[in-house]
Amino acid sequence: MLDHILSILIFFPALAAMLGFIVHKDSMRTYGIVVSVVEFVLSLWLWYAFDGSIAGMQFMEQANLVPAFGISYLLGVDGISLFIIIMASFFTMLGIISLTETRRIKDLIITLLFLQVTMIGVFAALDAILFYVFWELSLVPMLLIIGIWGGPLRIYASVKFFLYTFTGSLVMLVGMLFMAYFYFQATGQWSFSLLEWYRLILPENIQAWLFVAFFLGFAIKVPMFPFHT
Repeated sequence: MLDHILSILIFFPALAAMLGFIVHKDSMRTYGIVVSVVEFVLSLWLWYAFDGSIAGMQFMEQANLVPAFGISYLLGVDGISLFIIIMASFFTMLGIISLTETRRIKDLIITLLFLQVTMIGVFAALDAILFYVFWELSLVPMLLIIGIWGGPLRIYASVKFFLYTFTGSLVMLVGMLFMAYFYFQATGQWSFSLLEWYRLILPENIQAWLFVAFFLGFAIKVPMFPFHT
């Protein structure tokens, strides 16, 4: 089971969210709590099995998706990403337990579970395209949460949020595509593996432009000052 623990952590809340559509709304809060607790326990199991004496990625999973372009389903964690995955699971569980919202509670819990899927996927992905897919998919539950359960200006806020984050993500995507192209120029092969990209030696001016592209994508979505409004 540990061979696929990261996939389980990603797709368990996705399956639970889909099954949530057939759960009675009066039982949905309890259902959401149980699912989030199980997910948190799974993340703790990952931490227990993690060998801190080994450098590099652990629990790696790989399956070719588009071999011609070096795109694969590549997962793995190191100590930092493991900690963030545990925190994401913990705060999702805490958020569902402490929910005071009563409007469309069933839809809200399903949305939170889908958001958890994207968060775990982002921190476990070692393929740039896979990372980008999870990164962009996180927009959907976030927009729903803002647009449905937000304040009086929720529609304005959700549209503004989408435009800003999508624009930033496109800039980041350009940076990723350039990295893949530079890797192709250097090796004659396409690859979106972050582990392979580590081997690239880039000119300082190229590094500066790539930093701007990735910084904008991350800073807008986090959001960091002065990109928070």
